[in-house]
Amino acid sequence: MSSITVRYFALLQELTGLESQRLELSANDTADTVYQRLSQEHGLSIAPTRLRVAINDRFADWTDPLNPEDRVAFLPPMSGG
Repeated sequence: MSSITVRYFALLQELTGLESQRLELSANDTADTVYQRLSQEHGLSIAPTRLRVAINDRFADWTDPLNPEDRVAFLPPMSGG
């Protein structure tokens, strides 16, 4: 089976208790379908419209298809100082 690595940052890392996780890739998965699956698994209530997604270290569109071994990051709004 093929899989991807999902990375969590900031609030998502706090909510999941994880920095990253491996996830089996299903046919026709996109960042959106993966986030919906993870939202159910972890009880995430942050709407995708409040997040950015990156695939393989580049900002991407939620509808971009995912490929085996991709690295997907979901990025909540962050403040800095």
